[in-house]
Amino acid sequence: MKTFITVGAATLALASGLGAISATAAEKAAALIIAQGGLGDQSYNDLAYSGFQKAVKEAGIEGKPVESKDVVAQAADILRRAADADFGLIVDLEYSHGEPMVEVAKDYPGTKFVILNQVREGANIASVLFQEQEGSYLAGTLAALVTTDTSIKGINPEPIIGVIGGTKSAGIDKFIAGYIEGAKAANPDVQVKVAYSNNFGDPAIGLQMTKAMFEEGADIVYQVAGGTGMGVIQAAKEAGHYAIGVDTDQDGLAPGAVLASMIKRTDVAVETVVKDYAAGKFEGGKTVTFGLKENGVGLSEMKHTKALIPAAILEKVETAKQDILSGKIKVWNVVDQGYPDYLK
Repeated sequence: MKTFITVGAATLALASGLGAISATAAEKAAALIIAQGGLGDQSYNDLAYSGFQKAVKEAGIEGKPVESKDVVAQAADILRRAADADFGLIVDLEYSHGEPMVEVAKDYPGTKFVILNQVREGANIASVLFQEQEGSYLAGTLAALVTTDTSIKGINPEPIIGVIGGTKSAGIDKFIAGYIEGAKAANPDVQVKVAYSNNFGDPAIGLQMTKAMFEEGADIVYQVAGGTGMGVIQAAKEAGHYAIGVDTDQDGLAPGAVLASMIKRTDVAVETVVKDYAAGKFEGGKTVTFGLKENGVGLSEMKHTKALIPAAILEKVETAKQDILSGKIKVWNVVDQGYPDYLK
């Protein structure tokens, strides 16, 4: 049963009331603020929450998810309400909360905060980064090589692929830039169609946008749009083309229609920070990075599609992976380096 607590125009949905934490338990209680798209997105939020649930259970601490219908606009209110409820640790999945967190954290020096996908300064703030561009580079390499191989069912001869992001932001464009870079490295002539759904929770929009890309000659579309991406996968299934999943292994959502998934192990990251906190090892001011080397990102096993893909293509994708690991390839990072010319 969920209890709903109003914060301004937002509604926080918690596993139980914010005031239900006892004084003795509060010191070790953890909250997970859910990002746009909410729980049930079968992607970023759900994967992170699975790691959170595992961590609080194994560490023997209390933990609750926090959802808001207006998670972006009510950022500071949500963070303050969670801190006022005596959560000792607040892990935030919402990218737009980075700046408000810096201000709120100053007022709650006894509370520990964690922000994902960016670096924020603060004595009681820890940052978690993923090298999404590395895994996306491999997704782009795979897509560019597959898109002209007509021996593969559902592929046309046109060198056109697509990607749909939830919003135009550095956090999302980090994926998209890596995808385009990998695609262009594999085939300089490939055309990559880029579009944004401007939300993370509307599969109908994802379906419509993907169908439009397919009509324009694309046969593979990468989804970086959370719950909206469910529509990308549905469109691929209906059209007999392919989607590329994101964050979690989405290959099984439409077996055979998801070429691969770019897995971002938010579950591992969240589990790690919560367990460290429970063990008294939280380090404020620290940035933890999960990349290809740390097994924090990478492609799925492609168990439903691997048999369709020629060995030569799989070998080229593996070579690209090894070149990233060795440092031979350094994938462009939008957050650190700004926007490349091909994505301005």
